[in-house]
Amino acid sequence: MKRSTKFFILIAVIALVAAMLVCCLAACNGTDDSVDEEGNTRVTIMFHVDANSKEGQAYKKRIDAFNAAYKDQKIKAVPTFKARSTGASSYETELLNNQLEGTLADIITFDAPNCASYVYSQLLYDISDVISAEDRADFITLNEYGGKTYGIPIQESSAGFYYNKKLFAQAGIDVSNYTVDDPWTFDQFKAVCAQLKASNITPVDMRMDATKDETAPYLLYPFVYAAGGEYTSADGFTATGYMNGTKAIAGFQFLKDLLTEGYTSYAIGATDFFTGKVGMYLSSGWTIPDIQNKYSEYFTEGWGLLPYPKGEAQASATGSWCFGITNNHHKDKTAAIELLKWMTSADSAKAITDATGMVPSRKSVAAATIAAGTPQDVLYQQLIKAGTPRPATVAYPSFSSNFNQIIAGLKDTSDLANLIGTKTNALQSEMDKLKR
Repeated sequence: MKRSTKFFILIAVIALVAAMLVCCLAACNGTDDSVDEEGNTRVTIMFHVDANSKEGQAYKKRIDAFNAAYKDQKIKAVPTFKARSTGASSYETELLNNQLEGTLADIITFDAPNCASYVYSQLLYDISDVISAEDRADFITLNEYGGKTYGIPIQESSAGFYYNKKLFAQAGIDVSNYTVDDPWTFDQFKAVCAQLKASNITPVDMRMDATKDETAPYLLYPFVYAAGGEYTSADGFTATGYMNGTKAIAGFQFLKDLLTEGYTSYAIGATDFFTGKVGMYLSSGWTIPDIQNKYSEYFTEGWGLLPYPKGEAQASATGSWCFGITNNHHKDKTAAIELLKWMTSADSAKAITDATGMVPSRKSVAAATIAAGTPQDVLYQQLIKAGTPRPATVAYPSFSSNFNQIIAGLKDTSDLANLIGTKTNALQSEMDKLKR
């Protein structure tokens, strides 16, 4: 009996669909693109820095060491570097695009405050059972949301006020008693600024102009906590009554006062502190190698680092970039877990922070490498005693944007409560959209 042409076309279509389905299932099970021609299980990892930077070179060395150590186990790490050339948001946009396209790397680096948002969008894989109790106790912080762990810090970050000892001496200022254990107060901070201004020295660069990315939110958010305020409810879905609460407004008022009294401005040059034109500079640990390697000639009488001032409470910035395993199409996470453990080991923590000057993510490494009384020690002690994370909310991108708009509007507003209330309403609207 003859088969019709339509029958053969139908069979061909069915065969094609079946072939496509097999390919899809193979990719989803990691049997297609996760094994290379030499039979190695490939583990892809995406970094947020330039491959030729000191940090990028440190990552590459650790990847090379991993590949050598796991050669016999036929596991091979394959890195890619996506430098944040236009700010952290460009990298974050790339991550979200990768998720939509189904091209997420097995492991990514991500900025700590985005953890809740990435968990909500199912981008990150739960690694709660991956971390041993011993390691969990050794890490200064972990990236957690909803009682589960999703990220491990690459290194730790805190910030403080760098100051030029020569300029302070000229103004007759002694800050030797202001320590992490006994920090200065909001009023004492203003008094130091007043003395610097009276000596014709621009008092402080508060980084008020750094509102195009995460810099201003990272450096300035602790002032609300220090004033006794909060940004959101514990579940991260309510901003009303928190970010526009009385104590939160008091934290923003402190920053506005610094502008009103001429202690800081939006127009301070990027290198003005480094070249001896400004008394203090609010920044993180990444500034230490800059002073030591690029601007030491301007600090003839030395420099120091002061903790955040205290209001009703003591609070300081914390939260840096982390490693996380993604919920990509590779269901078997065994090889990714091995690489995650390698990149967050004590050896990796030391190698990476030796290159960056940041605080190691592990207490054991920090204790072994940071000398007492150094600027790094100020940051480390402050992390342990006063580190307060940014709000854990699935609407964090909206929080960051609205926070930046508040900072940008501080100088010109005559009604601070209204400005904060408007931005709180905008944030609450976004939170409401995300509620399930």
